[in-house]
Amino acid sequence: MDETPNLGLPLVMPSQAQKHVTVNEALLRLDAAAQLVLEEAARADPPASAPDGACYGVGPAATGAWAGQEGRVAVADNGGWSFLDPLPGWRAWDVGEGQGLLRVGGGWAPEGVSRAPSGAAARFITVEALHDVVPGADNVTALVIPAQVTIFAASARVASEVTGTATTWRLGEAGATNRFGSGLGRAAGSYADGLLGQPQAYYAPTPLVVTGEGGDLAGGQIRLALHYLAYDLPGA
Repeated sequence: MDETPNLGLPLVMPSQAQKHVTVNEALLRLDAAAQLVLEEAARADPPASAPDGACYGVGPAATGAWAGQEGRVAVADNGGWSFLDPLPGWRAWDVGEGQGLLRVGGGWAPEGVSRAPSGAAARFITVEALHDVVPGADNVTALVIPAQVTIFAASARVASEVTGTATTWRLGEAGATNRFGSGLGRAAGSYADGLLGQPQAYYAPTPLVVTGEGGDLAGGQIRLALHYLAYDLPGA
Protein backbone atom coordinates (compact mmCIF):
# COMPACT_ATOMS: atom_id res chain seq x y z
CA MET A 1 0.00 0.00 0.00
CA ASP A 2 1.48 3.34 -1.03
CA GLU A 3 -1.28 5.65 0.22
CA THR A 4 -3.82 5.83 3.03
CA PRO A 5 -7.25 4.31 2.26
CA ASN A 6 -9.49 7.27 3.15
CA LEU A 7 -7.71 10.51 2.30
CA GLY A 8 -5.26 9.05 -0.22
CA LEU A 9 -2.26 10.48 1.63
CA PRO A 10 1.00 9.25 0.09
CA LEU A 11 3.08 7.04 2.38
CA VAL A 12 6.85 7.16 2.74
CA MET A 13 8.37 3.98 1.33
CA PRO A 14 11.40 2.15 2.80
CA SER A 15 14.71 3.64 1.65
CA GLN A 16 12.85 6.31 -0.31
CA ALA A 17 14.84 9.36 -1.41
CA GLN A 18 13.42 12.88 -1.13
CA LYS A 19 11.09 11.83 1.72
CA HIS A 20 10.17 15.44 2.38
CA VAL A 21 8.37 15.62 -1.00
CA THR A 22 6.02 12.80 -0.02
CA VAL A 23 5.48 14.17 3.48
CA ASN A 24 4.75 17.66 2.19
CA GLU A 25 2.25 16.33 -0.36
CA ALA A 26 0.49 14.38 2.39
CA LEU A 27 0.35 17.47 4.61
CA LEU A 28 -1.13 19.55 1.78
CA ARG A 29 -3.89 16.99 1.23
CA LEU A 30 -4.59 16.73 4.94
CA ASP A 31 -4.66 20.52 5.26
CA ALA A 32 -7.29 20.68 2.49
CA ALA A 33 -9.46 17.74 3.58
CA ALA A 34 -9.65 18.62 7.28
CA GLN A 35 -12.32 21.34 7.71
CA LEU A 36 -12.92 21.27 3.93
CA VAL A 37 -13.89 24.66 2.47
CA LEU A 38 -14.99 24.85 -1.19
CA GLU A 39 -14.74 28.15 -3.00
CA GLU A 40 -17.32 26.69 -5.41
CA ALA A 41 -19.03 23.32 -5.16
CA ALA A 42 -19.34 22.55 -8.90
CA ARG A 43 -17.01 24.48 -11.19
CA ALA A 44 -16.00 23.20 -14.62
CA ASP A 45 -13.07 25.47 -15.52
CA PRO A 46 -9.99 26.06 -13.34
CA PRO A 47 -9.57 29.67 -12.16
CA ALA A 48 -6.71 31.59 -13.77
CA SER A 49 -5.03 31.82 -10.35
CA ALA A 50 -5.75 30.58 -6.85
CA PRO A 51 -3.81 30.69 -3.58
CA ASP A 52 -2.23 27.44 -2.42
CA GLY A 53 -4.78 25.35 -0.53
CA ALA A 54 -7.87 26.83 -2.23
CA CYS A 55 -10.36 24.03 -2.93
CA TYR A 56 -13.01 23.65 -5.65
CA GLY A 57 -15.55 20.94 -6.35
CA VAL A 58 -14.95 19.84 -9.95
CA GLY A 59 -18.24 19.88 -11.83
CA PRO A 60 -19.42 18.13 -15.02
CA ALA A 61 -17.64 18.64 -18.35
CA ALA A 62 -14.47 19.90 -16.66
CA THR A 63 -11.90 21.62 -18.89
CA GLY A 64 -8.21 22.43 -18.93
CA ALA A 65 -6.17 21.06 -16.05
CA TRP A 66 -9.37 19.66 -14.54
CA ALA A 67 -10.40 17.61 -17.59
CA GLY A 68 -11.32 14.09 -16.51
CA GLN A 69 -11.44 15.04 -12.81
CA GLU A 70 -15.22 15.43 -12.52
CA GLY A 71 -16.58 14.83 -9.04
CA ARG A 72 -13.23 15.26 -7.31
CA VAL A 73 -11.96 18.15 -5.19
CA ALA A 74 -9.25 20.26 -6.85
CA VAL A 75 -6.69 21.74 -4.45
CA ALA A 76 -4.43 24.59 -5.64
CA ASP A 77 -0.84 23.40 -5.21
CA ASN A 78 2.21 25.50 -6.10
CA GLY A 79 0.77 26.80 -9.38
CA GLY A 80 -0.86 23.48 -10.26
CA TRP A 81 -3.56 21.22 -8.88
CA SER A 82 -3.81 18.21 -6.61
CA PHE A 83 -7.02 16.18 -6.41
CA LEU A 84 -8.95 14.52 -3.60
CA ASP A 85 -11.65 11.85 -3.89
CA PRO A 86 -14.41 12.82 -1.43
CA LEU A 87 -16.13 9.87 0.22
CA PRO A 88 -19.83 9.59 1.15
CA GLY A 89 -20.43 11.41 4.41
CA TRP A 90 -17.75 14.07 3.93
CA ARG A 91 -18.81 17.57 4.93
CA ALA A 92 -17.71 20.86 3.40
CA TRP A 93 -18.50 24.56 3.60
CA ASP A 94 -19.60 26.20 0.34
CA VAL A 95 -18.19 29.74 0.38
CA GLY A 96 -20.14 30.89 -2.67
CA GLU A 97 -23.54 29.79 -1.32
CA GLY A 98 -22.75 30.25 2.38
CA GLN A 99 -24.00 26.80 3.36
CA GLY A 100 -22.84 23.43 4.63
CA LEU A 101 -22.68 20.52 2.19
CA LEU A 102 -22.82 16.75 2.61
CA ARG A 103 -21.33 14.25 0.17
CA VAL A 104 -24.17 11.99 -0.98
CA GLY A 105 -24.34 9.67 -3.98
CA GLY A 106 -21.34 11.10 -5.82
CA GLY A 107 -22.40 14.75 -5.41
CA TRP A 108 -22.72 17.52 -2.86
CA ALA A 109 -26.10 18.12 -1.18
CA PRO A 110 -27.01 20.91 1.26
CA GLU A 111 -26.89 19.90 4.89
CA GLY A 112 -30.06 19.86 6.94
CA VAL A 113 -31.50 17.21 4.62
CA SER A 114 -33.55 14.21 5.70
CA ARG A 115 -32.77 11.61 3.02
CA ALA A 116 -33.92 8.05 2.30
CA PRO A 117 -31.73 5.45 0.53
CA SER A 118 -33.75 5.76 -2.71
CA GLY A 119 -33.05 9.50 -2.92
CA ALA A 120 -36.29 10.79 -1.43
CA ALA A 121 -35.51 13.81 0.73
CA ALA A 122 -36.86 16.80 2.59
CA ARG A 123 -34.70 19.93 2.50
CA PHE A 124 -35.12 23.04 4.62
CA ILE A 125 -33.85 25.95 2.52
CA THR A 126 -33.18 29.66 3.11
CA VAL A 127 -32.49 31.96 0.16
CA GLU A 128 -32.09 35.73 0.10
CA ALA A 129 -31.74 38.63 -2.30
CA LEU A 130 -31.15 42.38 -2.08
CA HIS A 131 -34.05 44.28 -3.66
CA ASP A 132 -33.53 47.78 -5.05
CA VAL A 133 -36.79 49.64 -4.52
CA VAL A 134 -38.09 51.35 -7.67
CA PRO A 135 -40.71 54.12 -7.91
CA GLY A 136 -44.32 53.00 -7.81
CA ALA A 137 -47.12 51.78 -5.60
CA ASP A 138 -45.64 48.29 -5.41
CA ASN A 139 -42.55 46.34 -6.49
CA VAL A 140 -42.60 42.78 -7.80
CA THR A 141 -39.23 41.49 -6.60
CA ALA A 142 -36.84 38.96 -8.16
CA LEU A 143 -37.09 36.69 -5.10
CA VAL A 144 -39.57 33.97 -6.03
CA ILE A 145 -41.17 31.28 -3.88
CA PRO A 146 -40.59 28.10 -5.93
CA ALA A 147 -43.32 25.71 -6.96
CA GLN A 148 -43.95 22.58 -4.88
CA VAL A 149 -42.61 23.90 -1.57
CA THR A 150 -44.04 24.59 1.87
CA ILE A 151 -43.08 28.04 3.11
CA PHE A 152 -42.75 28.82 6.79
CA ALA A 153 -41.68 32.48 6.66
CA ALA A 154 -40.49 35.38 4.54
CA SER A 155 -38.32 37.89 6.36
CA ALA A 156 -36.78 41.22 5.44
CA ARG A 157 -34.39 43.92 6.65
CA VAL A 158 -34.22 47.49 5.32
CA ALA A 159 -30.63 47.90 4.11
CA SER A 160 -30.97 51.56 3.18
CA GLU A 161 -33.90 53.84 3.94
CA VAL A 162 -37.05 53.26 1.92
CA THR A 163 -38.06 56.62 0.46
CA GLY A 164 -41.20 57.99 -1.16
CA THR A 165 -44.59 59.23 -0.01
CA ALA A 166 -45.42 55.87 1.59
CA THR A 167 -45.40 56.08 5.39
CA THR A 168 -44.90 52.32 5.84
CA TRP A 169 -44.71 49.24 3.62
CA ARG A 170 -45.90 45.67 3.54
CA LEU A 171 -44.50 42.37 2.31
CA GLY A 172 -46.46 39.66 0.57
CA GLU A 173 -47.46 38.44 -2.87
CA ALA A 174 -49.97 39.36 -5.55
CA GLY A 175 -53.43 39.02 -4.06
CA ALA A 176 -52.11 38.86 -0.49
CA THR A 177 -49.73 41.81 -0.24
CA ASN A 178 -49.61 41.73 3.56
CA ARG A 179 -49.10 37.97 4.00
CA PHE A 180 -45.66 38.43 5.59
CA GLY A 181 -46.08 41.77 7.31
CA SER A 182 -47.63 45.25 7.19
CA GLY A 183 -46.98 48.62 8.80
CA LEU A 184 -43.24 47.99 8.35
CA GLY A 185 -40.72 50.74 9.06
CA ARG A 186 -38.84 52.63 6.36
CA ALA A 187 -35.63 53.38 8.28
CA ALA A 188 -32.44 51.35 7.76
CA GLY A 189 -32.46 48.41 10.15
CA SER A 190 -36.26 48.05 10.20
CA TYR A 191 -37.35 44.48 9.63
CA ALA A 192 -40.18 42.10 8.80
CA ASP A 193 -40.42 38.89 10.82
CA GLY A 194 -42.90 37.24 8.49
CA LEU A 195 -43.51 33.94 10.29
CA LEU A 196 -46.74 32.32 9.11
CA GLY A 197 -49.24 31.03 11.66
CA GLN A 198 -49.59 27.92 9.48
CA PRO A 199 -47.09 26.68 6.84
CA GLN A 200 -48.34 27.51 3.34
CA ALA A 201 -47.97 25.18 0.34
CA TYR A 202 -47.19 26.78 -3.04
CA TYR A 203 -47.83 25.00 -6.33
CA ALA A 204 -46.63 27.67 -8.76
CA PRO A 205 -43.68 30.11 -8.70
CA THR A 206 -44.75 33.19 -6.73
CA PRO A 207 -42.67 36.40 -6.51
CA LEU A 208 -42.51 38.39 -3.30
CA VAL A 209 -44.13 41.83 -3.60
CA VAL A 210 -43.19 44.98 -1.66
CA THR A 211 -46.07 47.49 -1.43
CA GLY A 212 -46.14 51.05 -0.13
CA GLU A 213 -48.76 52.00 2.45
CA GLY A 214 -50.19 55.52 2.54
CA GLY A 215 -48.38 56.49 -0.66
CA ASP A 216 -45.86 55.36 -3.26
CA LEU A 217 -42.36 53.95 -2.95
CA ALA A 218 -39.42 55.81 -4.49
CA GLY A 219 -36.10 54.20 -3.54
CA GLY A 220 -34.01 52.34 -0.98
CA GLN A 221 -32.88 48.75 -0.54
CA ILE A 222 -34.49 45.82 1.26
CA ARG A 223 -32.81 42.47 1.88
CA LEU A 224 -35.42 39.72 1.53
CA ALA A 225 -35.27 36.08 2.60
CA LEU A 226 -37.44 32.98 2.11
CA HIS A 227 -37.52 30.04 4.53
CA TYR A 228 -39.16 26.90 3.13
CA LEU A 229 -39.25 23.11 2.93
CA ALA A 230 -38.65 21.40 -0.41
CA TYR A 231 -39.03 17.74 -1.36
CA ASP A 232 -37.20 15.25 -3.60
CA LEU A 233 -39.12 12.24 -4.92
CA PRO A 234 -37.97 8.63 -4.41
CA GLY A 235 -35.79 7.11 -7.08
CA ALA A 236 -37.05 4.38 -9.39
